[in-house]
Amino acid sequence: MAAALVRPSNNRMIAGVCAGLARRFGTTPKTMRVLFVLSCLLPGPQFLVYLALWIFIPSEEKAATGAAAW
Repeated sequence: MAAALVRPSNNRMIAGVCAGLARRFGTTPKTMRVLFVLSCLLPGPQFLVYLALWIFIPSEEKAATGAAAW
C-alpha cells in the first residue's frame, strides 16, 4: 500500500511537495526534484501546479492531528 500524500516535516527543500510526492510514489526526493526541474524546461503551468499542490496537500503535522488543510 502506498503512503498517504502529505508534505513531510523533514527532508523538504521549499514546501515539501516533491518529498511528499516521492514518498507517495516510492522514489527518492532527489529524483522527484530532478524530474520537476526538467519539466520546467517544457512549456506549461508547472509552477502553478506546484503552488496548487503546496496549498492542497496537507502538512504531516496537520494530517497527524486530523486538522483540515484549510
